[in-house]
Amino acid sequence: MRSVTEFYQDCLDHAVQQPPLDVLLADAVGCVLAEDVQAPFDVPVADLSMCDGYAVRSSDLVNARAGAPILLPVVAEVCAGDINPIVLVPGSAIRIASGAPIPEGADAVIALEFTDNGVANVAIGTAPGVGENIRRRAEDVSQGATVLRKGTRVGSRQVALLAGVGRSRVTVHPRPRVVIISIGDELVEPGHEARPGTVFDANGHALSTAIADAGAEVFRVAAVPDSHRILSETIEDQLVRADLIITTGGISFGSGDTVREVLSGLGTVRFDGVAAWPGHILGVGVVGSGTPIFCLPGDPVSANVCFEVYVRPALRRMQGWTNLSRPTVSARVDRAWYSPRGRREFVRVRLSGGPQNGYTAKVMGTPEALWLSALAESNALAVVPEDVTNVQAGDALRCLVLD
Repeated sequence: MRSVTEFYQDCLDHAVQQPPLDVLLADAVGCVLAEDVQAPFDVPVADLSMCDGYAVRSSDLVNARAGAPILLPVVAEVCAGDINPIVLVPGSAIRIASGAPIPEGADAVIALEFTDNGVANVAIGTAPGVGENIRRRAEDVSQGATVLRKGTRVGSRQVALLAGVGRSRVTVHPRPRVVIISIGDELVEPGHEARPGTVFDANGHALSTAIADAGAEVFRVAAVPDSHRILSETIEDQLVRADLIITTGGISFGSGDTVREVLSGLGTVRFDGVAAWPGHILGVGVVGSGTPIFCLPGDPVSANVCFEVYVRPALRRMQGWTNLSRPTVSARVDRAWYSPRGRREFVRVRLSGGPQNGYTAKVMGTPEALWLSALAESNALAVVPEDVTNVQAGDALRCLVLD
């Protein structure tokens, strides 16, 4: 029997980080940077106006007031994108657009609402401070500065910065392509008529969603029957596109459980009893030319719990994350129960409360029963250590936060 820690580490050891790939910005969203990104130029590239208005010398408007405006001739106009230098002579103003370069000699911009919006001459009713409404060159980013560091997840805000410094491509750890295979003669697709002896494939849909939520690309295969030939052919077919394969079901010791025998001919996969509940039989290894494979239980609650505990951290490692696991908080449970001796138990709970007054964990369903309804209502997993058998109401347990 292996410990949870040992099996967790084995999963991480098989989760090889995706090699860096140069991609377009649109394809980088959701990925982790594999490079430090430096700015090739200053942002802004010059002193720019922050608003539509008039570029002026502040010394010309020291005595300007709302009730006693100062009239200045408007000698030119500057638009955003203009590159021809313009010089502001003393005692005049230049009409300027937001984002336009500041004329030489100007040290402030008067917003339109403090003027009469004049064309040939403008009446200004405020005395500006030096630098008012001016974005200084390089005040955002200096040339050569590192704007994003390796290990940063690329989202919309990071794309804005990358595009703003002229990058159309970036090097990232790409999203791993994960194939999910549900196994069992009894499995049917949701939407079909429920019949005795059939079970709807909850795992295929749930795990596909969890994989996508973890940032990977999902390929879900239709449920495979307990046939050595079909399962073997399915896995071999999927090796072409898979960076990781996850199977669910077929790993117990019954005559219909085919995964062990099939995988023995396709690669090196180790199946172990793990000192945990739920999910006490699990497999991990490689198939084909080295594609990692994780074998999860067929029970939907067990499969989802095992995904959170073992597979999700491995997926994050493949993507270049350093923070692999869900956050945890300490919470006091609302009831007592017996926890299996020698096993680390993961109990479905719903957290409430906050950091100031503490958290409470309400057990959903009963700890020993694997109810889908309780799983759906939970937002955390309370972790009972291996050496604890009797949990009492009010005991504090570490909880893995799922939402």
